[in-house]
Amino acid sequence: MQYQIHPKWYEARVKCACGNTFTVGATVAEINVEVCSNCHPFYTGQLKFVDTAGRVDAFRARVGAAKANVLSKVERRKIKREKKIQEQLDRPETLEALRKSLTRKSGNRKAKKGKKS
Repeated sequence: MQYQIHPKWYEARVKCACGNTFTVGATVAEINVEVCSNCHPFYTGQLKFVDTAGRVDAFRARVGAAKANVLSKVERRKIKREKKIQEQLDRPETLEALRKSLTRKSGNRKAKKGKKS
């Protein structure tokens, strides 16, 4: 067996949310649990709801936020149509305007290349 590869072994003290404590062997000195054999519904026969830190509420909030961000098919089509119309309006109407826009773009590219070197 190799030397010093195994974790340190503790007589761990387990504390339950109901107040019960007991000891077990573990690699950590102290363990905190929410449910133990004294308060678990299977062993006690009582119905108990365990909801730590509002898990259900957090889940419902996530689902609600996701639904708020979802667009319907009709809305997506409308946005796409408006985008296409805007692109058509932004296009140059004449050949001269097209040439001017192309020379401006190529001039910007040359200026950017000149700055890098």
